[in-house]
Amino acid sequence: MSEDIRKAIETGSTALGIEFGSTRIKAVLVDKSHQPIAMGAYDWENRLENNIWTYSLEDIWKGLKGCYQSLAKDVREKYGVALKKLGSLGFSGMMHGYMAFDKEGELLVPFRTWRNTMTEEACKKLTAAFDFNIPQRWSIAHLYQAILKGEEHVDRIDYLTTLAGYIHWKLSGKRVLGVGEASGMFPIDSGTCDYHEKMLEQFDRLISDKGFAWNIRGILPKVLCAGENAGYLTEEGARLLDPSGVLEPGVPMCPPEGDAGTGMTATNSVAVRTGNVSAGTSIFAMVVLEKPLTKVYEEIDMVTTPDGMPVAMVHCNNCTSDLNAWVNLFQEFAGLFGIKAAPGELFTALYGEALKGDADCGGLLSYNYYSGEPITGVDEGRPLFVRTPDAKFTLANFMRTHLYSALATLKIGMDILLDKEKVTVDSLMGHGGLFKTPVVGQRLLAGAMGAPVTVMDTASEGGAWGMALLAAYLWEKEEGQSLSQYLQTQVFAGWSGSTIEPEEADGTGFEKFMERYLGAFGAEKAAVEGLV
Repeated sequence: MSEDIRKAIETGSTALGIEFGSTRIKAVLVDKSHQPIAMGAYDWENRLENNIWTYSLEDIWKGLKGCYQSLAKDVREKYGVALKKLGSLGFSGMMHGYMAFDKEGELLVPFRTWRNTMTEEACKKLTAAFDFNIPQRWSIAHLYQAILKGEEHVDRIDYLTTLAGYIHWKLSGKRVLGVGEASGMFPIDSGTCDYHEKMLEQFDRLISDKGFAWNIRGILPKVLCAGENAGYLTEEGARLLDPSGVLEPGVPMCPPEGDAGTGMTATNSVAVRTGNVSAGTSIFAMVVLEKPLTKVYEEIDMVTTPDGMPVAMVHCNNCTSDLNAWVNLFQEFAGLFGIKAAPGELFTALYGEALKGDADCGGLLSYNYYSGEPITGVDEGRPLFVRTPDAKFTLANFMRTHLYSALATLKIGMDILLDKEKVTVDSLMGHGGLFKTPVVGQRLLAGAMGAPVTVMDTASEGGAWGMALLAAYLWEKEEGQSLSQYLQTQVFAGWSGSTIEPEEADGTGFEKFMERYLGAFGAEKAAVEGLV
């Protein structure tokens, strides 16, 4: 088997996906069996500067090179060969945000990530104008908010893109985006696999009095569907990715996608009536729709699959950041007694303890708002843990509370889809960091959603593996073969996973927790805002 893989690497019969997550940049190399044969990683972290969540361009390029070097090292150590050729390549990143460039290709203002909640005025006006929900993190919301504030740089914009689009542009010279990623910049018409023409015209009319030299379509990336060629790795791009000079240019590149699209791909959730939950720094659920929703909901975003199918998305800014901070605190406490617990062991022990807690968390309550949370109208991050004097304050209840809190805002949005809109979901797949510890997150999510949750054996590979699959689809697809057909027949056929059915006690307990969560929210929000 190693010899076959070595030949695949030497002949360039491989596909590489690299994804920029919130806390880790990850690379996954796959062969024609679609199994990961090598991986690379680079840890990084966003920073809050001038009250804006951002990453610097230096951070981006240092992280990309570090991740690729990690991958190349893994290839050398496992197979004894250098990574010179690739069959195809694709980049993914955190969706949305704001990267605006002038005609010289210079970044006009620091990168504003999806995590910022600074565009409420723009969102309300655009949602009313389009009769289409525009969330705070969308690129068009950031652009319009900058216009409303009269920011000086807006008049000089030549190109507006996302993190994945920026990386792809610099490595290929092409100003393009995959349709799924583009659907987090501006509303998409699934019938044309392009930006919604009427809404483009509405936006231009909305800003016509400003006298800008540009129009909105002119500064947005071109939209491509999965499987379309999005350019080739240039000589300059190859050196940006691999400064050692070993990697050869000319690699075909697939459309850059967002973490939503790679999550759908990695869980085989691009067909109608399939859904998935991605749980890491943020948490979001996506359900591929068989019919339009009956109305506009601020809690529901309309995006698309990588091949343009309409998707209802519940996106929450906060999931595991506050939970991880508490686990780190316990690790620090253990260190005081000379106990060196590996992070994986600590998570396993503490998550396992949560299952011993009361189903309703014994009356404890947590709001995990490390950053602002649009789902509940909180503008800035203020994590909060509270309890009444008679609550059952045990370690088990404490951990269960923070796990419930990580799922609470998702529950608010999903109730709209499942209860109000009667959306049918045949399968719900889980992936991301919350599911690295077996069973616990999966079981509690099943209880919260009242639906079976499946975690596949590949769930821990995440979006980078999904991006590698999209890159492989570029050169492996058969004539007329859809992305859904390709995944079903050529990737996931025969692959296994574990499914957990919802337990009644978990569901009832979570509902009681949510009654406290929502019932106390007004008072708690006021208390939080009083701390600002």
